[in-house]
Amino acid sequence: MRINVLQHTPNEGPGAIQTWSQQHHHDLYVYHPAQFGVLPTAAETDLLIVLGGPMSPNDDLPWIAAERQLIANLLAQQRPIFGACFGAQQIAKVLGAPVTTATAKEVGWAPVYRQTDVLPDLPATLTALHWHGEMFGLPEGAQLLFTSDLVHNQGFIYHQNVVGLQFHFEPLPDNLREIVINDAAYTAGSALNQTPQAILDHGVPPENKAVMHQILDFITTH
Repeated sequence: MRINVLQHTPNEGPGAIQTWSQQHHHDLYVYHPAQFGVLPTAAETDLLIVLGGPMSPNDDLPWIAAERQLIANLLAQQRPIFGACFGAQQIAKVLGAPVTTATAKEVGWAPVYRQTDVLPDLPATLTALHWHGEMFGLPEGAQLLFTSDLVHNQGFIYHQNVVGLQFHFEPLPDNLREIVINDAAYTAGSALNQTPQAILDHGVPPENKAVMHQILDFITTH
């Protein structure tokens, strides 16, 4: 399987998605469309991963529009897609849902609550890394997958082959350090009231990697 990863900022890489790819002996290609303007074609994409970033899907940038066209092409072909944060917002926007300022800025660790059993055996509550100030509306035809205490739409599943999460399950411990040391200023104004050091000290819950792998297993076998 060829996995094409769209990475939008240097400090938010594939993390546990890469370990899943390695365990299954897949070929993983990482694109940086915000820096280089290069995207894969739908024909060469077996699984698309759309990662987070500081930009908004509402920004009028050619590469953002081109990325959504790629997502639309893959949706039409029923290929598996996973999106985190900005990536989930991009998928939601392709599916006709709005992306707006979040009801609360969430930066740090906070629980998310499973809302459906369509993706089986997920824990009822997980602690996820949040790093966002915008949110997506629930796309028509999608099922709400997770909520949080501050932002209702935290995750969705669409046609069993597409999952979008407003938060992050993909970071491993090294990724967490990279995110925080480079973007510590973004914690200011967060409703979660966590300092960069507190976020680092919390660490990555070990179950998050397993759940990330579980989601990828599900969308690539349905």
